Amino acid sequence: MNFAVIGAGAWGTAMAVHLSKLGHTVTLVPRRFEQALQLSSDRENPDYLPGVALPPSLQLGHELVPVMMEAQVVLLACPAQALRETAKRLKDSLKYATELKLLVSLAKGLELGTHDRPTQVIQSVLPQLPVGALTGPTNANEVGRGLPAAMVLAATVEDELAAHVQSQLSGPTLRVYTGADLIGVELGGCLKNIYAIGAGICDGLKLGDNTKAAMLTRALAEMVRVGAGLGAQAETFYGLSGFGDLVATCHGSWSRNRQFGEQIGQGASITDLMADRKTVVEGYKTTESFHELCRDKKIEAPIMHEIYQTLFADKSPALALQDLMLRELKRE
Repeated sequence: MNFAVIGAGAWGTAMAVHLSKLGHTVTLVPRRFEQALQLSSDRENPDYLPGVALPPSLQLGHELVPVMMEAQVVLLACPAQALRETAKRLKDSLKYATELKLLVSLAKGLELGTHDRPTQVIQSVLPQLPVGALTGPTNANEVGRGLPAAMVLAATVEDELAAHVQSQLSGPTLRVYTGADLIGVELGGCLKNIYAIGAGICDGLKLGDNTKAAMLTRALAEMVRVGAGLGAQAETFYGLSGFGDLVATCHGSWSRNRQFGEQIGQGASITDLMADRKTVVEGYKTTESFHELCRDKKIEAPIMHEIYQTLFADKSPALALQDLMLRELKRE
């Protein structure tokens, strides 16, 4: 199958490497021409995925028209807040995309202002195209190195096409499941980044395993409540895009969201942490977007609220924890 991966950060590069190793025709398209030249020359992405060699068969592109002319599946591997602009960049080349069957988002975050999920953002710009989301507990470096992992694909296409794409994405080191709940699959991937910041704050404050386990257990319950309130199926959050992604992101030393929270718990300035970053902490702006959405929909999300207060209202992490612990007692 012919794949185009738009965006050459860690995750886009890892997926391009994985698909190339499966024998597919794959073109990785960085945003900047200079990065495309560097990757083509070095056959490695030292800024985002160091130590993972780019297979000789992996093509590097920059001009979208020739890439889109042959692409059957396009993976959009950009941050959630850049997704709309990326979709707009694709718009002019779509008249040449005669083979295109599916646009798949790899983003994990809600858009600020609109509160749209990634596939909603894509559809608002490119309404004529079928879209999907691929998500799950996957660290880019491990996928790039070929360590075993599992993901879930949900899409607005017929089951036969979804199953075909599923089979093409899967291989000896990556098992892809299909899901019928696109809303839940996307919300799970977005929400877990918020709670990963909370888990990192627990680590930074050195609160111990009991605290972190309790926080994650209640975070999962909160994910189910928020997701159901936004139209998702509750059972989706007990799968790969919910519980699975929550566990990986809240415990992985590699998790940018967990690391961010840990540094906050240690007393670092949020302004300093966000300045001049090469990599994106999706949970930061996603917390703001979800907080606004839950407030508007009157969905109770106390853990999210305290994380929001810490990130955007200068509330100390210790006081946020205290306020959670002193909430009115209730049955589980």
